Amino acid sequence: MTSTQSNTQPTTAPPERKPSSTAIAWLSFVTMFVIGTDTFLVAPMLPTLSDEFDVTTSVSGWMVSAYALGFALFALVAGPLSDGRDRRSVLLLGFAGFAAATALCGVAQGFWSMILFRVLAGMSAALVTPQIWASIPVLVPGNAVVKTMGFAGAGMSISQVVGVPLGGWLAASSWHVPFFAVAGLSAVAWLVLFRVFPPVQATPAGERTGFFATYAGLFRSRVFLWYLVGYLAYQTGVFETISFIGSWLARDFGLGVSAIGAAMMALGVGMAITSVFGSHVIKRLGEPRTLACTFVALVLLYGAVPFAPNLAVAIVLLALGSAMLGINYPIFMAMLLSQTTAARGTVSSLATTALYVGTTIGGFVGGVLLTEFDGFYGVAGFTVLCLLLAAVVFGGAGAFKARAAEPATA
Repeated sequence: MTSTQSNTQPTTAPPERKPSSTAIAWLSFVTMFVIGTDTFLVAPMLPTLSDEFDVTTSVSGWMVSAYALGFALFALVAGPLSDGRDRRSVLLLGFAGFAAATALCGVAQGFWSMILFRVLAGMSAALVTPQIWASIPVLVPGNAVVKTMGFAGAGMSISQVVGVPLGGWLAASSWHVPFFAVAGLSAVAWLVLFRVFPPVQATPAGERTGFFATYAGLFRSRVFLWYLVGYLAYQTGVFETISFIGSWLARDFGLGVSAIGAAMMALGVGMAITSVFGSHVIKRLGEPRTLACTFVALVLLYGAVPFAPNLAVAIVLLALGSAMLGINYPIFMAMLLSQTTAARGTVSSLATTALYVGTTIGGFVGGVLLTEFDGFYGVAGFTVLCLLLAAVVFGGAGAFKARAAEPATA
């Protein structure tokens, strides 16, 4: 009897094996690398595409802007929509759309069809990156969150380094090839994510809020609102300088396109290295103290750039500044995401939109300042002012003090 009973007892299913923190870090790296590479892929092909589609050089720039515009605007919708759903499903859907839209760019028959496909690629990417940022705090232990976010940031940083030269190299045979290459790489990445990336539980039905209620809940949090304002000021200043480094190097130091590309790659490598290994510094000093130190360093470094006596010193100062940016990026994302548990996709989308808005403002202001002021004084001065403003905002919100998370109501 005992034997019969023991044979009929139900067996317990083995627990589902989840990927390690290291696996999540590398998945985040690869995903952000692929998405980021597509962002910078078109820039070196603009002269060729201008001739192919018979448009002026100034108009051709919209082929770069269309991706960013589609990303930034749709991110505001994609964030709240994704917060109530399994993030794995949204991630795979967005990545599939991204691969398809990028492949369509390779068969575009004219300027307007290219614009359409670039917008669609940006919209699809807006579904992907928030799921990565929002999933990291759920999938890895608390002491590995910043390190894992650093890997994701490194993927984006390295894509900036290789995107432009990769696009130019692949386009040597045909302008169609870079798009097909990225689409193929996206398909491979999609298969890996499908196989490895685990489900990330959606917000329980009873805790979900509507589209506008999600934003209202976030903005009721004073800390989150000031964090976002500070992040916007920070990115405006940083990208104003980054956008016009090449123009300054060409005008004042006589560098050609290849030399400027090499200089920008050096800056990107520095940012990527600290994105990955900066977690050791953060762990030692703590996030608030690290952030305070990097703000001081950035103000000093960017403030000193216009006074550089030669090109070598200027590049060293800019490279050190980029290294500070690599340390800061995962800290900012962790700070913003710590303010909510139910609306992390929306928070990630808002952070991305703030980055693009800051880039747009910085690009407009920087062009005027580079023209009106000698050297890099106007551009660097604006960056320092934005950094000081961001530091005041973050300081007022308590970012430089040891803190506990203050979740928003969303």
